[in-house]
Amino acid sequence: MAQQRRLPTEDPAGTSRDVGRRTFLGYLLAAPTLAAGVSMAGVALGGGQAEAAVPSLPQPADLFDLGDLQNLAALPTSGLIAVQVNEDGTASFALHRTEVGQGIATAVAMMIAEELDLPLEKVRVTLADARPELMMNQLTGGSNSVRSIYTPVRTAAAIAREQLVRTAAARWNVPAAEITTSNGVLSHGGGRSATYGSLAKAAASPTTVQVSVRLKAAADFTVIGTPRNRLDARDIVTGRKTFGMDLRVPGAKPCMVRRPPTINGTVRSVRNAAAVRAMPGITDVAVITYGVAVRGDTFGQCVDALRALDVVWGPGTVDGESDATVRAKLKAAQLPLAVPPLGALSVEGEFTFAFASNAPLEPDNAIADVRPDRAEIWSTLKVPIDAKQDIARQLGLPQDKVVVHVVTGGGSFGRHLFHNVAAEAAEISQKMGKPVKLSWTRTDDFRQGRTHPMSISRVRATHLLGNVLTYEQRHASTQTDFSHGLGEMITSTAAELPIGGNLSFAEAIFQLTQSVPYNFGVVTQLLNEVPLKFNTGSMRNIYSPNVTCARELMVDKLAAKLGKDPVAFRREFLKDERLRAVMERAVQVGQWGRTLPKGVAQGLGLHAEYRGAVATLVEIDCRPETVNRTIPDAVTGPRVTKATVVVDAGLPINPRGLEAQMIGGLNDAIALALTSSLHMKDGIPLEGSWDNYFYTRQWNTPPEVQVVVMPPTTGNPSGAGELGVAPSFAAVACAYARATGTMPTSFPINHGTLSFEPYPLQPSTPQSPTNGLDSAF
Repeated sequence: MAQQRRLPTEDPAGTSRDVGRRTFLGYLLAAPTLAAGVSMAGVALGGGQAEAAVPSLPQPADLFDLGDLQNLAALPTSGLIAVQVNEDGTASFALHRTEVGQGIATAVAMMIAEELDLPLEKVRVTLADARPELMMNQLTGGSNSVRSIYTPVRTAAAIAREQLVRTAAARWNVPAAEITTSNGVLSHGGGRSATYGSLAKAAASPTTVQVSVRLKAAADFTVIGTPRNRLDARDIVTGRKTFGMDLRVPGAKPCMVRRPPTINGTVRSVRNAAAVRAMPGITDVAVITYGVAVRGDTFGQCVDALRALDVVWGPGTVDGESDATVRAKLKAAQLPLAVPPLGALSVEGEFTFAFASNAPLEPDNAIADVRPDRAEIWSTLKVPIDAKQDIARQLGLPQDKVVVHVVTGGGSFGRHLFHNVAAEAAEISQKMGKPVKLSWTRTDDFRQGRTHPMSISRVRATHLLGNVLTYEQRHASTQTDFSHGLGEMITSTAAELPIGGNLSFAEAIFQLTQSVPYNFGVVTQLLNEVPLKFNTGSMRNIYSPNVTCARELMVDKLAAKLGKDPVAFRREFLKDERLRAVMERAVQVGQWGRTLPKGVAQGLGLHAEYRGAVATLVEIDCRPETVNRTIPDAVTGPRVTKATVVVDAGLPINPRGLEAQMIGGLNDAIALALTSSLHMKDGIPLEGSWDNYFYTRQWNTPPEVQVVVMPPTTGNPSGAGELGVAPSFAAVACAYARATGTMPTSFPINHGTLSFEPYPLQPSTPQSPTNGLDSAF
């Protein structure tokens, strides 16, 4: 039976004893049908710590993390969102975050359905266009979307519901407290009822007025916290879901780009532009910032044309750089450790992490229609305000003459924090004077797209009489590009300043995301970045996978040095009780310590971030018969055969979606630990396709995976999209060390072996295959 709901009443003291029942301010917005917005003044932030024999002081991220910063940045404009109730009984919301497969649209629909007492299937969530008035409140990143909009969205929905109740009460001349709501219907004990749609117009406010509302108590939730399928799941599996590459805009013909043989190389001359322009179907050829664009009737014709171009190239930004040269620069840039080595009382380790690709599964694409006095852009953008502002500046147009539509993306891995594909489409359209539908190739994505920086993490810890006295970690990385800032041009420009600039931004991000969850005495974690101009980005979880992997390997090494079981050692030194709880559950469910064959071992990884906590326990098979499996055109190697992931996400909105996020993070982690990386040579990656980039394939995924979602531990959701990567990476690395008896120090472990024949650097796009069936399984 559907639960009915009345207007909330206060306790005798006039206050609510449930934090979830605090009063929030909002607005009834002037609109043709009912629309409600929100004000978020006075939202509190906080954290906690525990004590131990040799306690460690809180690190910055323990007290105020990146998500807290993003929440504060979004707060001033949190009232500029609205839930609209329509005459057909549905509710609409233009989401100011970007859906790239993480399920945010479904989670937001659940929040609205909960507070509106509306069936979930009647909530319509679309993606908002770029809205500069939102300032820093339209950035999708840092696992912050649900965390930052949870209360504002619920408040807007609750205001809409209460206005419907008041409207019905006035129409029926009864007290509002006597009206109940359920499944989109208002009812009164006297026998009257009305659908939300029938009152949507009457409930609309002719002017914008401020109102207050109380949100549902967690104990009354019927939608939030229940496992739900994605609202778009059926469309995805049946092919009806529309992604960027599926869009059709009148006049926007296919467009592709011939690209340089090094990262960010430039064009000196094109020797045969006229001949290529005369090829079948080709309408235009234009030199652009980083290549030569061709526009034609079909993408196949564009491929033929760009391959036929004869281009003289200028230098790129990292010509001559290869894995070895970059590693040498990182070694030279390492910050010194403060505590000298103390012989038998010290434990040290140094770990190298190769470049990794940010390429999404959907090839990068954008549509641009640039006219002399206006422009319209369609693209998957996680920072659309910065994109709109930058593209307007690039085109020489006022911002209000540039419309940027945000499109659902087929994956991101951090790639869509950068809008260079949309900007490139705009540049091409302006130069050709025609609308274009730009598509990058897989090879473009891997060689000229975004990469996660190569890094080296050095760790030294000292111990005495069974206690850890110091823990130092020095992380050296190629520059991570934060030119997207916090979502708008002010902070993105600040990140590009020659003094401070990106390095200062990177240092801030590092300190707001990294912390050691153990009482290891005096703890320091420092970052230094080398300003090499690779096209880098914040691939899922930014610094945490590499930093955490190095840390957890050293925790295992410390445990062995002190003669303790890895789990027992962590129990003794953990200072985070939520992390302790997920570890204990993982140990129980994953059967830590069970008997396994020689060459098969377990590993444990722990990580707390985004106000959430995860423990991953895996089993890996490193026996020769597994490592040497033969699969056509595949990389095999060690296999993770079993994985248990336990997650405390504070208040889980959609446990089923959270489970999917953890499984995705696990597979990312297996790839980073074992098989997938970019090999840099002479200023460009050798990888040119997913065929060359050995992400976790079906034959390397664990046959047994169990995700345990802990019951709510706080009143608010944590970040979750990236939360599972770091502990899973660490768990795989620790398991590999125990299975082989050798601690790995270079990741992925197979990076030293080039397992493919690289595509030629020129032409930049390989010939389209004609033998696809030969490679089908």
